[in-house]
Amino acid sequence: MGNPLLTFWANLFERREEPRPRRTALRVAAASAAQASATIFLIMRRMRAPLIVLIAIFAVSVLGLTLIPGQDDAGRPWRMGFFDAFYVMSYTASTIGFGEIPYPFTYSQRMWVTVSIYLTVIGWAYAIGSLLSLVQDRAFRQALALQHFTRKVARLREPFLLIAGYGRTGELLGHSIDALGRRFVVLDIDGERIDSLELDSYHADVPGLTADARDPGHLAVAGLDHPWCEAVVALTDDEEANLAVVMAAELLRPGVPVIARVTSRTLAERMQAFGEPSTVNPFDRFGDHLRLALKAPASYQLLTWLESGPGAELERRGTPPRSGRWVICGYGRLGHELTSDLRAEGLEVTVVDPNPAGAADHGVLVGDGSDPWVLAQADLDAAVGFVAGTDNDTTNLSLVASARRSNPSLFICARQNRAASAPLFAAMDIDARLVPSEVVAHEVYAQLSTPLLWRFLKEMPGQGNDWAAELTDRLTAVCGRHLQALWKVRLNAAEAPALGAWLASGEARLGELMRNPEDRDQPLHAVALLVLRGGSATLAPGGDFVLAPDDELLLAGWPAARRALGITLVVDAVLEYVVSGRRVPSSWIWRRLSRRPRPVTSP
Repeated sequence: MGNPLLTFWANLFERREEPRPRRTALRVAAASAAQASATIFLIMRRMRAPLIVLIAIFAVSVLGLTLIPGQDDAGRPWRMGFFDAFYVMSYTASTIGFGEIPYPFTYSQRMWVTVSIYLTVIGWAYAIGSLLSLVQDRAFRQALALQHFTRKVARLREPFLLIAGYGRTGELLGHSIDALGRRFVVLDIDGERIDSLELDSYHADVPGLTADARDPGHLAVAGLDHPWCEAVVALTDDEEANLAVVMAAELLRPGVPVIARVTSRTLAERMQAFGEPSTVNPFDRFGDHLRLALKAPASYQLLTWLESGPGAELERRGTPPRSGRWVICGYGRLGHELTSDLRAEGLEVTVVDPNPAGAADHGVLVGDGSDPWVLAQADLDAAVGFVAGTDNDTTNLSLVASARRSNPSLFICARQNRAASAPLFAAMDIDARLVPSEVVAHEVYAQLSTPLLWRFLKEMPGQGNDWAAELTDRLTAVCGRHLQALWKVRLNAAEAPALGAWLASGEARLGELMRNPEDRDQPLHAVALLVLRGGSATLAPGGDFVLAPDDELLLAGWPAARRALGITLVVDAVLEYVVSGRRVPSSWIWRRLSRRPRPVTSP
C-alpha cells in the first residue's frame, strides 16, 4: 500500500483466506510439535537417577530423625515428628542452617544430622554435575533450540519467507528482504551459519534452526504449514536437498510459491513435476545476460541495476564485441551454457578444457588453459573475448592474467566462486564477472520483492537498447548512481481513496499525479517504471498516460517521494492542489471559516 498507516490497519484487520492444510501436513506438523516439546522428557530422563538419589537421601535422613530419641527442656524423652524432621532436613540440606529446633539435639541426633549433611552434599554434587553435563549435551541443546525456534515461528503474525539454506546466497537475499521490512525464517544444516544470524544486523529477529531441510518435519516446524508463510526458497548447496524442499512444499502445502536454485537441467525437469516452481540456474542466467549485453548493453546495465535492489550502484556500461571468436576455459556447466549461447548469436567459440571427454564436441581444445602452449594453440591474438569459467578462483585469476598478457584488448569474463576472492577479482578490473550466489540472490529478490518488478525485468529487454539507455538516464537524474526505493501502488479505494472521482473522469494523467504536494510546479523525485492494467503492461509510461481505476504502478525514486505520493493518494485537499493548483481547506473548522459570506441583496 502507498500509505504506511493504511498498511498497518489493513494487516491488523485483514482476514487471510488460506487453503486448509492437508491431513498429511497436519500429521507432520503434530509429529514435529511433539519432537519440539520433548525437552522436558529429556530432562526428566537424564536427571532421573540424580533425583532418585536426592529423594532417597532426604527420605532416609528424615526417617532417621523421627526414630532417634531426643530430650525436651525438662530432660524427658521426646521424639521428633515427621513435619519437624522434614523442616530440619530442608534447611540443613539447603545449607541455610537455623540451628537445633525445637529442642537442643542429643549426641545421637547430632551424629545422624552430621552423616545426613555429608550425604546431602554428595547427592547435590551428583545432581549438579549431572545437570551441567545435561546442559552441555548436544541432544539437549538441539531439543531446547528446536523448542525455542518453534515458539518464535508460531508467534509470527505477518507474512514471512521460509529460506532453506543460509549460505552466501541466503545471506544476500536475507538482507535484501529485511531492507523491504519483511520477515523470514531460516533452515540450514550448518550450525555456524545459523549462529551468524545473531551477528547480522537485521531490523527484526530472524528465527533460525540448524536442521536438514530434506526432512519434511523440519520444514513444518519452520512454518511450512503456517498460514502466514507466503513463499519457500530452496538455496542449499545440495541440489537434491532443493528438490526435496520443492517436493515437500508441493505435497504438504500446495499453492505456496516455491523458488529453487538448480544448475542441473535434469534436476530442474524433476522439480517441474511438482507444481510450478520457479527454478534459477545461475549459469544459464549469466549466459542469457551475456547475450543481452552483446545485443543491448544499456538493457543489460539497467537489468542488473534493478535486480540488485535499493542501494545498488550503477555499473559502467560495457561494450562487448558483437562479432569475432571467443575462447572459453572450462567446459563444465558454465562452459556448456556459454558455448551454447554464444554460438546461438552466430559467434565462433573455442573451448579449452583438460578433460578429454569433451573432445568429442567440435571446437574443444584438450589441455590446461594456464599452459602458455595451450593458449598459443587457442590463438588468443585473433580472439575478441575470453571466459575463465573453472570452479577454482586461483585458476581463473591466473587464466585472466595470462590472457591479458597475450591480448590486452580481449573482453574478459570470469567466474568468482568464493566471496573472499571478491577483492582480487575487483582488482583485476574484469569486464563481466559471474558470481553465482549474487546472480541467484538478485533474481530471487526480483521475483519476491514485487511481481511488478519481475514483470518489468522480463519485458524490458524487448524494448531495445536506446529505450533502456533513455530510461537509465531518467533514473540516474532522479536517483543518482545509487538506486533508491522501489515500491508499487494500486489505484483502488483501499490504497488511493482520494483518487476515485478523478480516475473515473478519464482525465487522470500520470504527470499530474507525480507532482510535489508542497510545490506542484516541482515533480516528485520518482519515475514510473510500469503500469499494469488487467493483464496488459505499459513500460515507462510518459506524463500524458491516462490512469484508470485499479491500475498498478511500479515506481522508483526517493523514499521522501514515496511518502509525498502516499499523502496525495489519501488526502482529497492535497490531490485538489496537485491537479488544479487550488488550495482547499482539509478540516471542517477551516472549511467553515473559509466560507464566503452570502452577498447582501437590496430589498
